[in-house]
Amino acid sequence: MDVDLRKLRYFVAVAEEMHFGRAAERLHIAQPVLSRQIRALEGELGVELFRRDRRGTELTAAGRQLLDDARPVLAATEALTRRVWAAARGGVGFTIGFMPGITVTSAVRALRGNHPDLDVRLLRTSWHDQTEVLHDGRADVSIVRLPIDLAGLQTRPLFTEARVAVVPADHPLAGKESVPIADLAADHLLQDPDAVPEWRDIAAELRAGDRRPVREIASVEEKLELVAGGEGFAIVPASTAGFYTRAGVAMIPIEDIGPNRVALAWPIGRRTPLVREFADIAAELLPEHS
Repeated sequence: MDVDLRKLRYFVAVAEEMHFGRAAERLHIAQPVLSRQIRALEGELGVELFRRDRRGTELTAAGRQLLDDARPVLAATEALTRRVWAAARGGVGFTIGFMPGITVTSAVRALRGNHPDLDVRLLRTSWHDQTEVLHDGRADVSIVRLPIDLAGLQTRPLFTEARVAVVPADHPLAGKESVPIADLAADHLLQDPDAVPEWRDIAAELRAGDRRPVREIASVEEKLELVAGGEGFAIVPASTAGFYTRAGVAMIPIEDIGPNRVALAWPIGRRTPLVREFADIAAELLPEHS
């Protein structure tokens, strides 16, 4: 059977909101219409996707499986649409995503030198969308900072670089040549602890660490502003720390923390000659500038 993509979008909205009213507002449709579409999808699939009772709405096992599978399908559809529109406009383009602090000039110049008529574009990404831009077609390849969710992606290692702690300028450790990560165990980390497992593990072992919820931070600039304001500290790659210098913060090398790994990533299904060529160029040139 064919699955209606519109119904899939409606389903994902409800699954993410876990509330039919909020999902309907997000989709700009009436709630009864949304409910009918979800019931129709359940009928077409022959399964129950949601359990609804007085306590709220929750996904069934079938619903959880559909959510896992529906997101990449919708992202791939969006990517296909973007590429078709670009082709219709007559342009041959190649978009390269890159994370803050990473200099891609040498690789971009080399690709443009090989293809003078190619429209090469750059897209700055963040921790929250560095793989999303690949799945939805905004970028053909992306230079990412690991770890990432590798589902549907192929990667090629490029280089590694040291990570440093960014602390308020008046922090007791500011000015130290280097510190062990344990010296920061009692401080509030402005990141997902799983992104810095060395800090997470030592803080748990010492029963230390400020466990306030970590809010989503949209940019490096916002993170540094929070650090300067005394909200906590962050662990960032050395190149990012060097690129985003500002008053009110201090950078301290960490003695016992693993490096940040940088890789090139692209969708598994995108096996075009340009992707392969840029992968070779990036692997040759970018480590020299790390």
